[in-house]
Amino acid sequence: MGLLRGFVFLLVLYLLHRSNTSFIRLNNNGFEDIIIVIDPSVPEDEKIIEQIQDMLTTASTYLFEATEKRFFFRNVSILVPENWKENPQYKRPKYENYKHADVIVAPPTLPGRDEPYTKQFAECGEKGEHIHFTPDFLLGKKQNEYGPSGRLFVHEWAHLRWGVFDEYNEDQPFYSAKSKKIEATRCSTGISGINRVYKCQGGSCLTRTCRVNSTTKLYEKDCQFFPDKVQTEKASIMFMQSIDSVVEFCNEKNHNQEAPSLQNIKCNFRSTWEVISNSEDFKNTTPMVTSPPPPVFSLLKISQRIVCLVLDKSGSMVSDNRLNRMNQAAKQFLLQTVENGSWVGMVHFDSTATIINKLIQIISSNERNTLLEKLPTHAQGGTSICSGIKSAFQVIGELYSQLDGSEIVLLTDGEDNTASSCIDLVKQSGAIVHFIALGKDADEAVTQMSNITGGSHFYASDEAQNNGLIDAFGALTSGNADISQKSLQLESKGLTLNSTAWMNDTVIIDSTVGKDTFFLITWDRLAPSIFLWDPNGTIMGNFTVDAASKMAYLSIPGTAKVGTWAYNIQAKENSETLTITVTSRAANSSVPPITVNAKMNKDINSFPSPMIVYAEILQGYVPVLGANVTAFIESQSGNTEVLELLDNGAGADSFKNDGVYSRYFTAYTENGRYSLKVRAHGGTNTARLSLRHPLNRAAYIPGWVVNGEIEANPPRPENNEDTQATLENFSRTASGGAFVVSQVPSFPLPDLYPPSQITDLDATPHEDEIVLTWTAPGDDFDVGKVQHYIIRISGSILDLRDSFDDALQISTTELSPKEANSKEIFAFKPGNISEENATHIFIAIKSIDKSNLTSKVSNIAQVALFIPQADSDENYTTPTPDQNYTTPIPDKNHHSGVNISTLVLSVVGSVVIVSIILSTTI
Repeated sequence: MGLLRGFVFLLVLYLLHRSNTSFIRLNNNGFEDIIIVIDPSVPEDEKIIEQIQDMLTTASTYLFEATEKRFFFRNVSILVPENWKENPQYKRPKYENYKHADVIVAPPTLPGRDEPYTKQFAECGEKGEHIHFTPDFLLGKKQNEYGPSGRLFVHEWAHLRWGVFDEYNEDQPFYSAKSKKIEATRCSTGISGINRVYKCQGGSCLTRTCRVNSTTKLYEKDCQFFPDKVQTEKASIMFMQSIDSVVEFCNEKNHNQEAPSLQNIKCNFRSTWEVISNSEDFKNTTPMVTSPPPPVFSLLKISQRIVCLVLDKSGSMVSDNRLNRMNQAAKQFLLQTVENGSWVGMVHFDSTATIINKLIQIISSNERNTLLEKLPTHAQGGTSICSGIKSAFQVIGELYSQLDGSEIVLLTDGEDNTASSCIDLVKQSGAIVHFIALGKDADEAVTQMSNITGGSHFYASDEAQNNGLIDAFGALTSGNADISQKSLQLESKGLTLNSTAWMNDTVIIDSTVGKDTFFLITWDRLAPSIFLWDPNGTIMGNFTVDAASKMAYLSIPGTAKVGTWAYNIQAKENSETLTITVTSRAANSSVPPITVNAKMNKDINSFPSPMIVYAEILQGYVPVLGANVTAFIESQSGNTEVLELLDNGAGADSFKNDGVYSRYFTAYTENGRYSLKVRAHGGTNTARLSLRHPLNRAAYIPGWVVNGEIEANPPRPENNEDTQATLENFSRTASGGAFVVSQVPSFPLPDLYPPSQITDLDATPHEDEIVLTWTAPGDDFDVGKVQHYIIRISGSILDLRDSFDDALQISTTELSPKEANSKEIFAFKPGNISEENATHIFIAIKSIDKSNLTSKVSNIAQVALFIPQADSDENYTTPTPDQNYTTPIPDKNHHSGVNISTLVLSVVGSVVIVSIILSTTI
């Protein structure tokens, strides 16, 4: 029965599982429960709400037509900040908060950067995280540069919902086409326009034809494609939806597979409509015969936070020091995590539940201390989870007639076969349930409550040194508070030591934090000796010692000094477990602190499917690059797997240098719950802010061609990445919650994991060879080392993609694979291409591991067998000093089957020249 019950639970949880944290669902062709949140830092302006409504209304009609009458927007919630004035239209939110936002309205990532974009972590066809709009964009101040907001919303929606990508590429705006011309990267090629350099300086602007770079044989860096204002082409929305005639996505018939667009790179040369048509949304709908209704909007306003702690004091809490560990974590929450202004109550439960404290508002330390004194001191009896939840509803209901948006923090370590009976009650309540599972026997039904209501789910094992309980409570900051108000974890670690042994280390307090800095030390047996020094070497005393709870803590008054704080903690007993947790808040409300957000790609999984760990590091909305990021994944038996996360654009990491650090996780040791914690460290002169424009964004429109003349838009702000400032030292830790794994077989586990797909195949010329470079995959995805590589070439991109094993193979006998995530280099001379009319050589790689498991085909590199020609009115140049410009020379002698002396190597991500003599007939 236990196995059956577990299977049913996992099945139900799977059905309840939402991709990412979005609540969007599709109901009779209409998307429901879209959540748009306005950042607290956005100045109050009711026009923003009006513009959001207009945008979604227009977008719904545009989407309906673009998807062949299949999809529209049915209802949308707009969440207004707490600091905006009251309005009778505003209702109290339920689960709507930042965690579940589908669209965020917030200041730009950097001043002047108003481009709308979609945060996407994952691969083609997988949902994105959220869309980001700026207030200026919504207020219509950037329409010339980015186009009408309704059309643009559909562009971003396709990113968010269906995981498609842009059909332009600002890193590679031109390419060598089969037509033997230089073409602008776009879809479809039916979009007409001209290529020009447009420069403004000192109030005057100059337009000139584009020169050709002598190295790349493509247009110079400053050359831009200016589309004709009047067009007849209908595709594509993922290139430039702002063109009036564009009302469709590119499909199989008009998709431009040649262009080095992100859509081709990430989606294996499939059109956007092919990806959309393969989605679950598409498969579960049929075209409508009538026009859809306009969207219905709900206006919600953030209110004061209401939290009720529901704490398990059943008999099983006596074992493994659980009761005391729960109290330590709850004290951390009450002393430091919960924000001022919040309302907090408390319920204890065993076989029955008892209301311990009604809701009181946290204004000072007095209220916090009142609640600290009410934590349970003894454990006995059974486990009645529903009793605890119903009592929490009573606590909240005494002050508020509605439970909407209130939070229940429920901790339990035991099973309760009646817990599932109150799932419907929880679902209907409007309250959010956060679940902290302590130990492997914690009831699974509460996970369903957490998922249904949009709460967080954490797991803590009985291994105290992993600090799981304190991490879980510390992560329960308000979902709607401004980031400057939230408690951030700088350090969280523990050790088990023998008598007289020391736990010595340092913690960094950077300039973006320092307010309300809090040091917490815990132990199991006897109070240790604690020594703490500030960056000036001054020893800090006056730790408050709570002998009953076996913890000591110190609040640093004012703003803590920036720099490295050192601590030495000496154990006084054998097998003593010591932990330290350091938290702080933003030093200045106008300077966003550095933050780390951690998550798994799924909340539930079954062997052998791999999982992906993600950690995003930001300062405000700007990605932080160059950090050292480590993930700690703990099973319910206490086994911990340590993974270095990478932002290298290889393996599990979709985009290089986007501030999202990733890695595959396959080291399952058992069935059940696992917890995730991430530690990030930025060293001096290594971590830096990314000044690049965000990926997956709306195309900036440089201007339009009207009656043969360019009507240019103001140039957008640019930043020179070479001048970007590095960040100071910083450290952060973050809990990524819990996930559940099933169907893990007994050890030893079979080898079922192939090498990860190579996604960054690149090439450079060297004498008479083509030199390939790529990031090495591993024996199991991105861990270990592959046995060998298979490199093949073809004159047809589709043949190489679809029939890789039939293509011409290049000898790799001298290529010895390196460890995963190393840089591989391999040189070869191209062989005989069978296609008579081939204009390019296409190159791809597969990897083979020790069990003969094979990776997916890599991204495909291209070698053009001609010198591309500029347009006729651009077929000239005057060399400019210190620049590699040259006049393109027509290749009158080129035809299939003759030797050529120059190849143009255009590889996804770069374009270079290879000087080489082909000794075989092409």
